[in-house]
Amino acid sequence: MAIVHKGDKVIENVPSLRAKALRINLNDHIYGTFAEIGAGQETVRHFFRSGGASGTIAKAMSAYDKDFSDAIYGIEDDRRYVTEKRLKKMLDHEIKLIENRITREKHPDKMFFAYANTVATIDFAKKYKGHGWVGIKFQVNPNEGYNHIMLHVRFHETDARMQQETLGTMGVNLIYGAFYKYHHPKKLLKYLYDHIDKDKIEIDTINFSGPQFAEVDNRLMSLQLIKNGFTEAIIFGPDGNNILPARLLYKKNILALRGSFRPVTKVNMDMFQKSYDIFIRENKVDVDKTVVLFEITISNLRAEGEIDEQDFMDRARLLCSLGHNVMISKFQEYYRLVEYFSNYTKERMALTMGVNNLVDIFDEKYYRHLSGGILEAFGKLFFKDLKVYLYPMKHRETGEIITSNNVKVHPRMKELYKFFKYNGKVLDIFDYDPEILDIFSRKVLSMIANGEDGWQEMLPEGIAKLIEDQNLFSHNEDEQEEERSEDFYNSFNK
Repeated sequence: MAIVHKGDKVIENVPSLRAKALRINLNDHIYGTFAEIGAGQETVRHFFRSGGASGTIAKAMSAYDKDFSDAIYGIEDDRRYVTEKRLKKMLDHEIKLIENRITREKHPDKMFFAYANTVATIDFAKKYKGHGWVGIKFQVNPNEGYNHIMLHVRFHETDARMQQETLGTMGVNLIYGAFYKYHHPKKLLKYLYDHIDKDKIEIDTINFSGPQFAEVDNRLMSLQLIKNGFTEAIIFGPDGNNILPARLLYKKNILALRGSFRPVTKVNMDMFQKSYDIFIRENKVDVDKTVVLFEITISNLRAEGEIDEQDFMDRARLLCSLGHNVMISKFQEYYRLVEYFSNYTKERMALTMGVNNLVDIFDEKYYRHLSGGILEAFGKLFFKDLKVYLYPMKHRETGEIITSNNVKVHPRMKELYKFFKYNGKVLDIFDYDPEILDIFSRKVLSMIANGEDGWQEMLPEGIAKLIEDQNLFSHNEDEQEEERSEDFYNSFNK
């Protein structure tokens, strides 16, 4: 056992890698294959060294040569090897071999598994740090179907040998967790980092499936990646499964809408549709290579210092029901969001936002941690091929429509604002629906909480029924969001 310290306090006893591997080996019912491609036999080595491996390891293999790999697992259409599809083929192939070669009549109590990874470690020039897919297909009951845990990792270490060792450690943690922590998926996810510093390797995608995970919502599991500090952003699709960011964003035009979406309203959908119509008419934008993301920051999900998971799921269900990709990020500042997108694409990007968000961008307090202050942030934000589509706001008292032409920013920021506006970086959305400008999420939430009628007409078609049928947003309104909005309107009235 290893003792984990946090400051002067002992947090918990963590089994050593040898203890984990040995416990697996000494379990007479666990039996399977290790197939590791691209980073050596790092995981299986722990099981060989711990002792008692003969009853656990059916086979250990590594088809480094691409021709051999293709001969075993088949040729991919895109000729790529480090992919989720390749990992799944490896797992399915190895399980099929076990079932064909080991009879249930002779081994009725065996729980079969296949562990696999397909990895590219850091290149010789150290330009790309490497990434990989890791997964396990396993049984926890001989008479039950198979479960899957599949995850994508990104390496942050700059030495190939160290990356291999880290991968081997995570592999042991995954196999151990699959058999002994499967009934607590959130804890299983945390245990993947036993004996690993979080800055060494990043998990940016994970999906659970199978009979033991029938009740697991992968959107909630992806939220754990953010909560635990394992990654900075996750994306999930309309089906609720997590999507590898690189797969979705690579060489794509990106339109992102940030909001609370608590709940998603007609205003949110009008912002999306009108800005999307503008975006796809841009000269450099190919509609077939365009991705739209509804983005929520992790700070927006926090209530009283903690993330309300039920509130998160309520928002996620509604956005997914409308067929949209959802992104959860740690990027409070917009420039960090744009930097993140720039890791995957050099194509055009656009941000859709309301007037209050634009005012926030020009608030210096958000950039005090940067040595270059707001100028450094704006250099990172608008250096890229980026535009801002601005949705207007109706002044609460006067009824005046606030656009980029009459929005008030801090006096010190006026010239900077003019520079970006008159260089075409900020564009107004003119064909908005004036009838819905009085709709705000906080107003809808208040009406729901007070049992008032009329909120249903403020939401996109079908959303009100989902809220009523599933009793979503049944808790009190987020007071922080209300106070923030009130502060903004009060400052605007001055």
